[in-house]
Amino acid sequence: MKKILLTTVALTALVAAPAMAADLRLRAPVYKGAPVVAAYSWTGCYVGGNVGGVWVNKEWFSQLPGDPSFGQSFGSHDANSWLGGVQAGCNYQVGNWVFGIQGDYDWTNASGSNVNAIFPGLTDSSEIKSISSVTGRVGYAWDRFLGYIKGGGAWEKDSYTVVGDPGGGPIIGTGSETRSGWTVGIGGEYAFTNNLTGFVEYDWYGFGTRTVNFAIFDPTGGSPPSVPFSIKESKSVLKVGLNWKFGGPVVARY
Repeated sequence: MKKILLTTVALTALVAAPAMAADLRLRAPVYKGAPVVAAYSWTGCYVGGNVGGVWVNKEWFSQLPGDPSFGQSFGSHDANSWLGGVQAGCNYQVGNWVFGIQGDYDWTNASGSNVNAIFPGLTDSSEIKSISSVTGRVGYAWDRFLGYIKGGGAWEKDSYTVVGDPGGGPIIGTGSETRSGWTVGIGGEYAFTNNLTGFVEYDWYGFGTRTVNFAIFDPTGGSPPSVPFSIKESKSVLKVGLNWKFGGPVVARY
């Protein structure tokens, strides 16, 4: 009887063991990896547009040799207005650092004038027609937000007039120039989608002092056919814009 009982227990264990093992395999915990989080990459190129405002100060000086007022200031005026334009560039991201190059071109009609401080019968006027620059950019990215600084070369197109009667008859003088200088700026940019970004930027332009030759129309013949004026300028620009980014990866991290 005891042998029969032991045999029965042994057979039961042999039959149940595979089933228990299978059940353990089915109920074993399944470990999953951490979810993938997409990190935005600023690497790639872009094109876009911008709008904003420009604030300019122009100061004129006499540069006519032999004139008693040579080197003296004729006064200054502000030329403030809107601007709008386009930009294009490329970025390359290394870790959180972003390096890039950008070119931009903006149109404006900023103009201003003042009564000549030495010859009150004359009015001096300036108009800024366009501003452009080619700059390098260095920034630091916090995923979809990029803070950056920029600097490089700048150019602008200006025109000038002097109109009035200083006492010897009416005078009209005109001058124009394409002035070169430099610029520095700071800005912030945010990626709304993988392709669309928006930015806010402040730029300061240094164009120094340049001599401009004015063509003079004087019906009395009392003035030389051209007169040099030295014009000093400082300029600030604040603008906002959108860029459409193309190319470049979206890097996955865990």
